[in-house]
Parts: sequence; C-alpha cells; structure tokens
Amino acid sequence: QVQLVESGGGLVQAGDSLRLSCTASGRTFSSYAMGWFRQAPGKEREFVAAISRSGSLTFYADSVKGRFTISRDNAKNTVYLQMNSLKPEDTAVYYCAADYDRTIIPRRGTSDYDSWGQGTQVTVSS
Repeated sequence: QVQLVESGGGLVQAGDSLRLSCTASGRTFSSYAMGWFRQAPGKEREFVAAISRSGSLTFYADSVKGRFTISRDNAKNTVYLQMNSLKPEDTAVYYCAADYDRTIIPRRGTSDYDSWGQGTQVTVSS
C-alpha cells in the first residue's frame, strides 16, 4: 500500500499559477503510474492528468490541456501538477492517486486507481 500526501493548494486569482505536489511513501514509487483528479462541490470526481511510471507518457483532460503539466521525480517520490492560466472553473479539491496496475499507458478512470491522497483545495477567484 502506498501513502500519498498532497500540498500546494490555495486561493489565487484567475490567470495565476499554482504547483501541486504529491509525495508518496510505502512502495517503490517508480513501479506505479500516477494521476491527478479533482472534485468540485456537487460534482463527481473527474480526471485531470496522468503520467506513466517512467514519466515518458502523459495524458490530460481536454479542459486543462495546454494549461496544466503533470511531471514526476522518481528520485524524490513526488508527482507534480503545474497549473497555469487558472480559471474559476478550476476550483475544486485536487487529489493525487496511484495506479498499481503495470500497464504502459496511464489510465483515466477513478476506479483504475488504488490509493488516494487526502486532497488539497484550489480556489480560483474571478
């Protein structure tokens, strides 16, 4: 089992940037793909971005493509989500998650992920 802890959330204005971090412990970090999801009030949790075990493959939701960048540092057991040009509709609790399945292509479904962090709040004011 892997434990995940997110950090970096906060209150920003539209157009600003934030970088979220998620640090893992408990298993070999490079052995699992990682994803970022978000959940706004009254809405279902949705996929944001995912990255393969090596970091060579990344995928994004259409709503964040070109604005958000997912990356990982396996030496630091950390995955990042750089968020630029933030919009009020990006307001949500952001979760990182680990996918233990050894697929090459990162997956996008919430049910595909095995461990979740506690979440970090991102609020974007207009």
